[in-house]
Amino acid sequence: MKKIGVGIIGASTGGWASISHVPALKASPDYELRAISTSRRESAELAAREFGVPAAFDDHRDLIAHPDVDLVVVAVKVTHHHALISAALEAGKMVYSEWPLGVDHREAALLTEHARAAGVRTVIGLQARFSPVVRYVRDLVAEGYVGQVLGTTLIGSGLSWGEETDRAHAYIFDAANGATLLTAAGLHALEAVNFALGDFASVSANLVNGRKEVRVVDEGISIPVTTADQVSVTGTLDNGAAVSVFYRGAFSRGPNLRWEINGTDGDLILTAPGINGNLQVADLQLEGGRGAETAVAEIAVPAHYFDPVPRTLSGLSQSVAQTYAFLAKDLREGTDTVPGFDYALERHRLVDAIERASRTGSVQSPA
Repeated sequence: MKKIGVGIIGASTGGWASISHVPALKASPDYELRAISTSRRESAELAAREFGVPAAFDDHRDLIAHPDVDLVVVAVKVTHHHALISAALEAGKMVYSEWPLGVDHREAALLTEHARAAGVRTVIGLQARFSPVVRYVRDLVAEGYVGQVLGTTLIGSGLSWGEETDRAHAYIFDAANGATLLTAAGLHALEAVNFALGDFASVSANLVNGRKEVRVVDEGISIPVTTADQVSVTGTLDNGAAVSVFYRGAFSRGPNLRWEINGTDGDLILTAPGINGNLQVADLQLEGGRGAETAVAEIAVPAHYFDPVPRTLSGLSQSVAQTYAFLAKDLREGTDTVPGFDYALERHRLVDAIERASRTGSVQSPA
C-alpha cells in the first residue's frame, strides 16, 4: 500500500498535534505528513520548516483541497470541529478528529450523520485503548489473571482546571465549549476502563464545581468557571463489576494516577510517574499479583504489544502512533479495529448519562 498522505489542521509548534501526531507520523512507514494548516501564515510556515513538511497553509480549505492529502487530522479547539470536519467530509477526505467529536451530543450526531452520508473512513482520537499497557491488561483480564473481576477503582488528575490558566487555555473552563474535565481527561480514562473491562450497565455521578473562578495569569484577570473540576463516576459494568472513577482538576502533591483492577484470584495496578494523571498520554507502569502471592510486582509488557511502533516513543505519542498503526492495518486488510464517528457518538451518550445522573441524583443507563 502506498503511503497515506496526512494533513494536520492545528499543528502549531508546541501544540498538542506537534508533540503527539507529528512524532507518531514521523515514526511510521505507512504515513507521510504532507501539509499543515494553522490560523496564521507565520505559524504555519514555522511549523512546516520545523517538521519538514512541504506545504503550509493559513486556510484549512487549502489543506483539505491539497491533492496529496488523503487523511485530514483535526486537532484544534472543539468549538471549531463542526466547521472543519464538515469541510473535510464534503471533500470526500478521511478524517481523524480529536476527542470530543463535538461540543455536545447534538453536534456529534450531526457530524456522524454527515460522515455516514459521505461514506468516508473516520477516526476518533480515543487513543487510550491503543496503549500497549492497556491492551495487555485487557488480554490479562480475558485470560483470567485476576479471576472474576469484582471491582475497579481509578483516581487521576487532569492537570488543567486548577486555580490558574492562560488565555490560550481559558476556554476549557466554560462548559459550553465542550472541553471539560469530564469530556477530556475523565472520558479518556473511562475509555480505558470500558475497553479493558466492558461497558457500563448503569452509572451514577457527582460533578462538582469546586473552584468558582480561575485566574488568567497573562491578562491579570479572573473569569467564572462553569464546569466541574471534581468528577466522580460510579456504576456497574455489564459483567457485574463495580466501578469507581474520580478525577480532580489540577494535580495532587501525592500520586496523580492509580488504577486498580481487583478480582477473585488476583489484582492489577497501573500507575504513572510524576504529575501526569491523564491516562491516555501517561507512561503507564503495570504491577500485578495473584494466587498465593501476597504483594504485587512489576509486570513487563511483551514487546509485540508495541510493534510496529518504536518502544522509545513516550506516552504523549505512543498511543497516538498505535492508533495510526492499527488504522493503516485496517486500510490494508479491510478490518475495522479503529473506532470512528459512530463510536464517538456512543461515547457522547455516556457523557450525557453521567451529566444527567449528576443533575438528577439518580442512576442512569448509558444506552
